[in-house]
Amino acid sequence: MNRRYKPMLAQTADAPFDSEEWIFEIKWDGIRAISYINDETNIRSRNDKELKHNFPELDELRTLAKNVILDGEIIVIEQGKPDFQAVIERAKATRSHEIEILAQRSPATYVVFDIIEKDDQPLLKLPLTERKKLLEQNLKEGEHVLISIFADKDGKAYYDAALKTGVEGVMAKKKDSPYEPGVRSHSWLKIRKLATCDCVILGYTKGEGSRKEAFGALLLGLYDKGQPVYVGKVGTGFSQEELKSLIDTFKKLETKERTLPLDVDVEGEIVWLEPRLVCEVAYQSVTRDGKLRMARFRGLRADKEPTDCTIDQIKAAGLAEYVSKRDFSITPEPEGGREIGETKTFVVQEHSARRLHYDLRLEKEGVLKSWAVPKGIPQKPGEKRLAVETEDHPLAYAKFEGIIPKGQYGAGSVRIWDKGSYTVKAWKGDEVEFTLNGEKLHGRYVLVKLKKAAGNDWLLLKVKD
Repeated sequence: MNRRYKPMLAQTADAPFDSEEWIFEIKWDGIRAISYINDETNIRSRNDKELKHNFPELDELRTLAKNVILDGEIIVIEQGKPDFQAVIERAKATRSHEIEILAQRSPATYVVFDIIEKDDQPLLKLPLTERKKLLEQNLKEGEHVLISIFADKDGKAYYDAALKTGVEGVMAKKKDSPYEPGVRSHSWLKIRKLATCDCVILGYTKGEGSRKEAFGALLLGLYDKGQPVYVGKVGTGFSQEELKSLIDTFKKLETKERTLPLDVDVEGEIVWLEPRLVCEVAYQSVTRDGKLRMARFRGLRADKEPTDCTIDQIKAAGLAEYVSKRDFSITPEPEGGREIGETKTFVVQEHSARRLHYDLRLEKEGVLKSWAVPKGIPQKPGEKRLAVETEDHPLAYAKFEGIIPKGQYGAGSVRIWDKGSYTVKAWKGDEVEFTLNGEKLHGRYVLVKLKKAAGNDWLLLKVKD
């Protein structure tokens, strides 16, 4: 076993979905770890730190498997649910006596969900379902080692049931997905009640009032093509002990050099820090300009390198259903990403699939809200058309024209029929009033959800200006 592997990573999605092509399992709130089991056991974190000394109870792995490399999550259960701070506390312990006490007080469990190698033969190219079968055949469960249980097809029901148990969310994984070491893949999606993101701490604002001796807020960054990008600040979620501990740590990392290349629109004096600390934050959504909305501090991540905190963690939010229906190694459709323009855009695409129809897409909150209009967009006041709401599409789809191959969702030709900008007068849950300014379409339109019809049916009306 001379190979070392980086764990396969997941994109972020903000909504559960059902699909026969995916499986669903618990998203455990712990430390990701790859274990190498031969004559001896090595358990390595994402940044390749040896963890077996911190979790001696996991040495039972060598009695449960032989000549394998496994992927899983180390968790600590407190009061019936995973406790992230407890597992981090165990990973930070250095003295043998302290480690022994913590192992008795907060025993760890290693939840294994994938097998990477068996008898020195890589299994990376096998589909996930085949690897799951091999995992069952080559690993016994023990007192501190469990095999992850997964559900088939019914992602929404599984998600609802999982949240009731107190876990942070679920993982959706494509059944035919290979194992892609170190890749944040569209084949794996993490779906949480609150989205989370691992960010680099690039500085802080000086505290005032009760925080005068500490700090006001942390400046957060993510790496995009090797360069740090400002994604917002976080000023809540800290205990008094964390405030004191963090400011003591920060003093050792202060630098006179800016750690962000561009101006940061933050009130107060900024103290810059060397980009060496990673923290996990929870957030409600991502704003149009790429900032984390309503961020809350969850803790430092000693198990992650700053360079692992990349912008693609927040790129795919809102596109779970879109991603779940497509194989991007086959279809030329765009995968996603944040292509944010100065104005809100709309596009109408002529889509020759099983039946010819027109797709109306309106930019909103970083995605394209989409409706399929079977009989075309009305152009005269008083005309109305049925419009069926479909999944959100990435902003890049507004530029897409081409052929979606046979066997792929929506197979057929797509061409741009009209495009331009639009303004919104009102956008409620069941009604949207807007004005189009396109090459063909102009004037006021209203979309009204039909409450007594199917759940996705709307009425699209052209109204007088």
